[in-house]
Amino acid sequence: MTFKCPQCGSMRLFRDGKRRLADGSVTQRWLCRECGYRFSESRLEKPVGKDLKRGSALRFNRRVCVSEGGAENSAQGVVALEEKADAESRAAGATGKPNVNELLFNYAWFLKKEGYAESTIKGRVWLLKILARRGADLLNPESVKEAIAKQDVWCNKRKVNAVDAYTAFLRMVGGTWSPPAYRYSSKLPFIPIEAELDALVNGCGPKTSIFLQILKETGIRAGEAQRLRWADIDFERCTIRVTPEKGSEPRIIKVSSNLISRLLTLRSRNRVRDSERIFANDLRTIRKVFERQRENIARKLQNQRIKQIHFHTFRHWKATMLYHQTKDILYVMKFLGHKNIKNTLIYIQIEEAIFRGQEDGFICKAAQTVDEAKTLIEAGFEYVCDFNGVKLFRKRM
Repeated sequence: MTFKCPQCGSMRLFRDGKRRLADGSVTQRWLCRECGYRFSESRLEKPVGKDLKRGSALRFNRRVCVSEGGAENSAQGVVALEEKADAESRAAGATGKPNVNELLFNYAWFLKKEGYAESTIKGRVWLLKILARRGADLLNPESVKEAIAKQDVWCNKRKVNAVDAYTAFLRMVGGTWSPPAYRYSSKLPFIPIEAELDALVNGCGPKTSIFLQILKETGIRAGEAQRLRWADIDFERCTIRVTPEKGSEPRIIKVSSNLISRLLTLRSRNRVRDSERIFANDLRTIRKVFERQRENIARKLQNQRIKQIHFHTFRHWKATMLYHQTKDILYVMKFLGHKNIKNTLIYIQIEEAIFRGQEDGFICKAAQTVDEAKTLIEAGFEYVCDFNGVKLFRKRM
């Protein structure tokens, strides 16, 4: 049987686990490979093609299965769940235990009022929720400290983030603690070769491919790309206006005519809830679709290095190549939107390590027409001189 995404109409769907409903039943969850929209089986459109003619027995609002011990009908199931929730609430009140969900909700609202970014709020709430599930009493600093210490699979960076999250939580409730002194060593990022990035761009679905191409050409953060709107694209001048995140500087970046052409095609076919947006409203959905496609591409090409490529890898690659081409760290800093040059200096070390021992070789191209010159400039070539009526361009190897 073939189904269609209710958001964009695509039939390219992933199974995304199952979800338990209020009546105790379980429904299949789906993820669209084209637009990244996640939905339940009850929201699937009717079958198409031969499945419609067969008059399939599947009903779109049916209950897929009933969990063991579940109620026989939805009304009884809802009542049972409400009674269970009330009993748990009374038990928590009787024992003096805090309501974790209520605490985390208040914590999220506290961070919102403090001006934290939504991504930071989600990350901190998620860390505290994990600690609470693993036995930590959020109102007892020693209990939280012990829970963090037991997370052997966590790297020190995540433990530092958990400490910062709980410090902010204590600030909300008026508590104090002596935080553990976790230290982590920063490491240089993985820089793939351009052919590996192109393999990902060409191998992913249409919308994910455009998303990756934007990252490759502009070097912007994934969150900045996800928040792009059609009003930020100047189709006449082939530029993208970037609204910064994480305290970066705003900027306008020139992109290739090929990318602009693909965006025009996408705009004519794009189907999202907010017509002003280009991509899905949740970056996690885009990332999940990308990771599944990346896994398939790595397996098909038998190249495990592709699995090391993340959204931010495109930014690291662009910065490294840009410094190699210009040798101007201030220009790279401005291009990336950094406010502190310390964040940009790492690309000098990366460039020196990658291209050590190589002479500054160049690729030379000649252009006789305006179109040929435009194509070379868009490919990163720079003008050198005129010779016998031909314009010469060069690009670092």
